[in-house]
Amino acid sequence: MSAKYHLQTKTLGPRAAQLFTELNELRRSTFTLADVESITGLSSASARNLVHKAQQRGLVTRLKPGLYNLVPFELGRATEHIDSPYLIARELAGAAPYFLSHGTALELHRMVTQPTFTVYVSCTRRVRPQTVGGYDFRFVHITAEQEFGVMKHWIDKERFVMISDMERTIIDGLRHPAFAGGVTEVAKGLWMKRDVLKVERLLDYARRLGVGAVVRRLGYLLEHYGLADAPVLEPLRGMLTATYQRLDPLLPAEGAFLSRWRIQLNVTPEELDAVRLG
Repeated sequence: MSAKYHLQTKTLGPRAAQLFTELNELRRSTFTLADVESITGLSSASARNLVHKAQQRGLVTRLKPGLYNLVPFELGRATEHIDSPYLIARELAGAAPYFLSHGTALELHRMVTQPTFTVYVSCTRRVRPQTVGGYDFRFVHITAEQEFGVMKHWIDKERFVMISDMERTIIDGLRHPAFAGGVTEVAKGLWMKRDVLKVERLLDYARRLGVGAVVRRLGYLLEHYGLADAPVLEPLRGMLTATYQRLDPLLPAEGAFLSRWRIQLNVTPEELDAVRLG
């Protein structure tokens, strides 16, 4: 621990020093009032007062009611500091299983060329959309059975968040194209990572999710880009019903119908081919 840190904690007062020392040792840059009560043993009112004073001194930044961010001591006093939005997302999910997904996961996996300005989080708990610390958070509700295809993404050497793996990211993008920039953006990610994506895993995830629109879109895209041959795709075709779905639900219901995948091609093959050019 640095001498500067010791110098700072000496000027805080015993309760605040205890709080900040404990939070630093726990590597908890984002914390709640409940954490303050637990660490210091203070009552709810006293904990709120302690944090309020720390906020006035520029030692913490208020993200939203009851949620705060610790300002690193090396930034000095009276510094507005917002930690990684991905760590904030983890806090907003609470104790519920969660993972960063859709457009956010596409970006973190370097599967897109355009950044997204909304943080998408899949979570087994229903959490309303909100803006915290200048970031927009959109939560997508999933069931416990739909929590698969998840991995760790390290923010730094000591802190990580959960994120959908590349295959699950594609599947989620095909289920909710609106949260991933549209089907063409998902197709771009599929093409960009074609050499590392595991087709068998994509098929397995599509079967596990059991959403007809995903089966249609995935089957068609894998076939269009020549990433899987007919025998490999046959199990997906076996899941099809008679209903037709649009390739991109964000676009009008127009374009040719492809009976092989029970899909309406409202994104033209030429538009999908343009993805290969980059």
